[in-house]
Amino acid sequence: MSINSKNFKSLSILENILIIGNGGRENSLAWAIQKNELVKKIYLIPGNAGSERINKCERIKININNQTDLVEKLNFLKIDLIVIGPEIPLANGLADLLRKKGFKVFGPGKDGAKLESSKSWAKEFMKDANIPTSNFWKVNSLKEAKKIIQSSTIPLVVKADGLASGKGVFIPDSKDECLRAAESIFNGKFGNSGNVIVLEEKIEGPEVSVFALCDGQKFILLPTAQDHKRLKEKDKGPNTGGMGAYSPAPLLTDDYLDKITKEIIEPTINELNKKNIDYKGVIYFGLMLTKSGAKVIEYNCRFGDPECQTIMPLMDKSFVFLLEKCAMGKLTGSEKIDTPDKLSGCVIATSKGYPNKYKTGFPISIGKIDATDCQIFDSGTCFSKNGELLTDGGRVLSIVCQDKDFDRVFDKAYKNLKEIDFDGIYFRNDIGHQVRKNFSTEN
Repeated sequence: MSINSKNFKSLSILENILIIGNGGRENSLAWAIQKNELVKKIYLIPGNAGSERINKCERIKININNQTDLVEKLNFLKIDLIVIGPEIPLANGLADLLRKKGFKVFGPGKDGAKLESSKSWAKEFMKDANIPTSNFWKVNSLKEAKKIIQSSTIPLVVKADGLASGKGVFIPDSKDECLRAAESIFNGKFGNSGNVIVLEEKIEGPEVSVFALCDGQKFILLPTAQDHKRLKEKDKGPNTGGMGAYSPAPLLTDDYLDKITKEIIEPTINELNKKNIDYKGVIYFGLMLTKSGAKVIEYNCRFGDPECQTIMPLMDKSFVFLLEKCAMGKLTGSEKIDTPDKLSGCVIATSKGYPNKYKTGFPISIGKIDATDCQIFDSGTCFSKNGELLTDGGRVLSIVCQDKDFDRVFDKAYKNLKEIDFDGIYFRNDIGHQVRKNFSTEN
């Protein structure tokens, strides 16, 4: 895949780029951005053990909450563009601070980040804009939650209102499970993020991910994706931050995507403008394709992980120009991302126990990797004092491959996974099962 580069040039100097974040998402963004010959240096705060294996990349040790030191350092480094990866600094207003200090920033302000940082606010937002989504109740107490759950004819989806690293959503099969989920959230499972919960009507259908790069007024769509949120094979078990993904999503035909654009994406941008929110960054639309059409499950104010790792290898050297245009409010609306000639897939290797309690600090061994159209993006890694690569998170490595069809994509990914080992390594063997012709549930 390549971005149509006709008359597609940098609007300013783009020598020094800063990426904030420490996961596979940020490493994949750096990997895509380094392709551009104008870019001389990419700094990551804090990055991880895999960051400096990427061309032009260097990690910086600094506390992003120390505003004075941060701004001083970025001025010293002559940073030309800042890309903020995770949701927490966005929700805390880091983009607002850095813009006020004169930096070009890709990432929404605190007001736009409420699309993700408050599920109840996002649901009210969708209601105001007449955007298709499930029915919902904003609940402030366990007593109120019990009343709604018990009066419902079906089990309800239970969500912590605030940020919970992708783990704050429960999809129960019974009212008892609903009650237990609501009780665990109100009892502090997610801290202050669970002071309010959202109960939602359960809707059914396949889930897809759509990403819009937005400059405040105009937007451009990235390739679509489908991810696997459940921990276990056959899409069972608890929700996680994501166990794997593939792109593009065959379910989203051009006609279907046009319909989604008109019914969901454009109304979202229009409603942001109506609320005087100048949104410069990426909007993630988590959609469920129901029998009555696409409905929004959730918004994210940043690139999805692992969808980002899956999509970035499909970008060419012009990708960084899109980020710059969004940061400057300068999309023309005529930019195009060409149809991909390759497909991409990602499998996540996790620590034993993820998404609940897990141990870290185990040595990682990586054998002979087939690097042809394959990437390994470190997600949760660090170095020991002796320079040994160690596990340092729940999701440890993102194994990503591209090829002409999804069977080849995932054959390569799983072949490479056989060369990777650490104590307690876990991954799903059925990522992409919907699009793999040679896959059966007996595998």
